[in-house]
This record gives sequence, C-alpha cells and structure tokens, in this order.
Amino acid sequence: MVDDRETKAALDVLQSGILTDASYKGGKNVQEFERKLAGLLGVKHAVAVNSGTAALQTSLMAYNIKQGDEVILPAFTFEATANVVIACSAKPVFADIQSDYTIDPEDIKRKITKRTKAIIPVHLYGYPVDLDEIREIAQANSVPVIEDAAESLGAEYKGRQTGNTNDAGCFSLYATKVITSGEGGAISTNDDEMADKLRMMRNHGMRDGYDTRILGYNYRLPEMAAALACVQMDKLLGFIEARRRNAAVLNDAIAGLPGVSMRQTKTDRKNIFYLYTIHVDGQRDKLHDMLRAKGIGCSVYWRTPVNRMELYRNLGFADLDLPHVYDAVDRVLSLPVSPAVTPEEIDYIATELVAALKEV
Repeated sequence: MVDDRETKAALDVLQSGILTDASYKGGKNVQEFERKLAGLLGVKHAVAVNSGTAALQTSLMAYNIKQGDEVILPAFTFEATANVVIACSAKPVFADIQSDYTIDPEDIKRKITKRTKAIIPVHLYGYPVDLDEIREIAQANSVPVIEDAAESLGAEYKGRQTGNTNDAGCFSLYATKVITSGEGGAISTNDDEMADKLRMMRNHGMRDGYDTRILGYNYRLPEMAAALACVQMDKLLGFIEARRRNAAVLNDAIAGLPGVSMRQTKTDRKNIFYLYTIHVDGQRDKLHDMLRAKGIGCSVYWRTPVNRMELYRNLGFADLDLPHVYDAVDRVLSLPVSPAVTPEEIDYIATELVAALKEV
C-alpha cells in the first residue's frame, strides 16, 4: 500500500536532482534501504539491485556458475528462478516438492552430483523451506544455498529471518511483493567477499570509477525506487500483521471442511502469507470461477510447472518425474489477504469461500 509518505519520498529525490548514483556504494537512499534491510534480516550486508531476477543472477555469477554446472531448484516456482540458471549457461535440475509446496530435501539428495554447484530453494507464498536440512546437504557437498526469498521478506525459520545466511538470500521489490519500490531487488549475505562482488557486478564490475574488474551489468537500483523502498520498510511489520490477521480469518473459515486444507502450517516457522494458498481436493477450477464471479480476486500459482513451460519443454524437461509438483498445479488456489483487504472484505471472502466449497 502506497500513501503520501511514498509520494513525498519520490518528490524529495526529484527535487534533489540526484536520480541515480553509479558509485560502488550507491546513492544515499540506496545505502539507507540496505541498512534497514540488513538490520531486519540480521546480516552484515544487503546489496540493492533493480529486480529480484537480477538478485538471483548476480548471486549465481558471484559463485562463478557457468556452462557444465548444475543448479538444483524446484519445478514449482516462477520461471525466473530457472531462467537465471540458463542465463549463466548452466543446467537447471528440477526437484519435486513436499505437500507444503516447498522443495523436497530427499529429492535434492537424489539429484545432487559432482556437477551441482548451487541449490536454490524457494520460500513459496511467504512460507520458509526446510532450511536446516537443505543447508546440511549443501555443506556436505560444498555448494552454496541461494535462497529465492522473493516472496518471503519478514518470514522466519526457527527464529531466523529468511535470507539470514552466509551464502545469499534474494528478495524482490516488484509492485505486488511484500514491500515494493515498483521494480527492485536485493541480496543479503554475511560474506564480505560475496558482498564486494555483488556491489561491483550491479555496476558493470567497477569499484573506483571506470575500472571494470569483473563481469557486471547495469543492475543498479535508482534513487527514487530506493526512497520508496525505505518508506515501505517502515511499514513492513504492519503489512505482515495485516496479512496474518486476514489469513487467520480464512483459516477459521475452512477449519473442519472436507476436501480443502491449508498445508503451510509447520510450527517451527512463521508464514507471512504473501499468498494464502489452499489445496482443493475436488473441482479447483470450478471453485476458482465461482469465486471470481463473486468479485474475489483468487488466482492459481502455478497452473504450469517451469519444466513444462514452452522454453523448458523444448529443452527436454517436460517428462520429468515430479508427482507432487503435478498434483499441486491441479489443486492450489490462492486467495487475497494483502494489507489492502479490509476486515469487511475478508469476512466476505470467507463467507463466499465456505459457500462455494460446500457447493463444489
């Protein structure tokens, strides 16, 4: 949600005349956003970039992922998670998921090889993956864990924020994310050398003026976007509280109803409900259409797993054995619980959801 505070922040940048900053450290607002983000996550470094995709790609580049390397990731995610692997000329290795839609550590074990150079778990819908198990596998095989935390800013796993890592945590500031700067992203890490590489990579590989030292691109976050992100950071805890409050209403509504479940409920982690996603055993698409007809903005994320997108189908990934992924694409339905949803609206959504579930 955006109000007069973001408007003022944007005007302040316009009036300053400093719309971006190509220095190694970035501009005043970039540095302020990075300080706030690092403080929230409890890490030494946060490096702002201009998208969540840029965050993932620069993290892979910093670990020198290249042709011949393999990167393990879930097939049930937004395609950017896999696209960045292809962009580094590496091979995505698609893993199955568990019943809560998070990547299955046992399938990671089955698919890890000497060619595996990174693992990218996705904290889908704002719900953390089994980080301890995944990190144990990664450490045993000497590979980094690059967390795709695009949807999980503020979520916790065993008392630690997602993105609190010695490797890399990648966040998105896209318009629909937990907080937004319109477009934007960031990488978190406790690794000094990693942070140094990332700061150069976002700025054509430069550190002191025109002195390109490593391969990089223009992935800088503009000052206006950073200013918006700073304001949004101050609202984050309120946003999360509102999401959880709305999710609790839906949890109460579906409790005990047959054929429907909320599966992201492990007690050792704190869900921020970026998307409130239910598992529908029956006619999911009919339920979707009924709710849309009532003006409820429900959606399916995702109807097609990444390995069956046209690009990846053409690359030979379509026939992979991923039974839980294929079950999820037929069963999941996400309902709106964003801070913009009022108490009256969430009560309406809950009432119509129950009625529709009973009918289908």
